[in-house]
Amino acid sequence: MPTTLRMPAEVEDRYKRLADETGRSASYFYKKALTESIDSLEYTYGLLKQVEDYRAGKLKTYTLDEVKRLCGLDD
Repeated sequence: MPTTLRMPAEVEDRYKRLADETGRSASYFYKKALTESIDSLEYTYGLLKQVEDYRAGKLKTYTLDEVKRLCGLDD
């Protein structure tokens, strides 16, 4: 799917140089970088969303005693 992407000229120059040096297209490296980084980005921003939800009181929280009881660890 065609996508427009704006990036700093320095970064674009680096991709073009890498493409020239390797004989691959800059597009190949754009796709590779985006594909390899998506898991990390989803994880990071998912955690940040959970922190926001916690701070906003949107998440159910449990005390240590409740966790022990729910896990069958209350002696």
